[in-house]
Amino acid sequence: MTRPLNPREIEAFRAVIQTGTTTAAAQLLHTTQPSVSRLLSQMQSAAGLKLFDMHKGRLRPTAQAMDLYATVQQHFVGRERIERALAVLRQSGTGALRIGCTPALGLSVIPAALHRFAQRYPGTHVNLQTLGTTALREGLLHGQFDLVVSTMAIATPELDASVLHRSHAVCVMHPRHPLAARSELHVRDLQGQLLLTLNADDNIYLQLQQTMQAHGIEAGSTMETTYSSTICALAAQGLGLGVVNPYVAALFARELRMLPLLPHCAVEVVLALAPQYAPSERADCFIESLRMQFNGR
Repeated sequence: MTRPLNPREIEAFRAVIQTGTTTAAAQLLHTTQPSVSRLLSQMQSAAGLKLFDMHKGRLRPTAQAMDLYATVQQHFVGRERIERALAVLRQSGTGALRIGCTPALGLSVIPAALHRFAQRYPGTHVNLQTLGTTALREGLLHGQFDLVVSTMAIATPELDASVLHRSHAVCVMHPRHPLAARSELHVRDLQGQLLLTLNADDNIYLQLQQTMQAHGIEAGSTMETTYSSTICALAAQGLGLGVVNPYVAALFARELRMLPLLPHCAVEVVLALAPQYAPSERADCFIESLRMQFNGR
């Protein structure tokens, strides 16, 4: 007759798989080798499966044991995550801050704002994740973030979103590019140029395409990529002209020529808060740090 496994048997089983011997497993579990062997024997009987055999004097897990171990590991990983979360709470009380942002902001504005924030709340556990806007929106709705900051539209009826900062996209190029001596560029100057573009679902890309079509402008050729930082890196190699948000472009100021582009392509930094929770004091402090960063204070 089989019966449900008890927690001590499962712990002994996992320890033996991880360490390779009942002696090492006993040390890991702070018990004796005979106790581990007894627990394994009880577990095999209760499970109605052969989990180990002897090979040259050593226990060897069967294929069934390894299949079971994969499931056991999932349980223990979940438990270890709970323990880590408890450790964070014990260390900093309720002082955890979970931030989601788009990669461009994670490279540019967020680090300086976090530095300012950390001076006021040095013990805070910060979890910063850089993701696409869809993942940020879903994460916020499912309680994975306290706040998200995005350069893409993120507002939905379920989210409390507001604009933190407004700016305009800029054109970046190698300092020796033929157009680099200009003080600004018009979209007409992009005619026939090698254009470095973001993906087709990006706000800047969509505005640029609409403006180019309105003026009858066609690029000579294009290189498409996911990140503004990649466009800046490509432009720094002299590969063409890119149109990106000014926050990432500023990081490459020593390597690139950065010019205003007319007509303007609007760039908005949007803040969205978790709808199911009131903002914490730490979240409010970080938001204020962001506002100060955007205002150059």
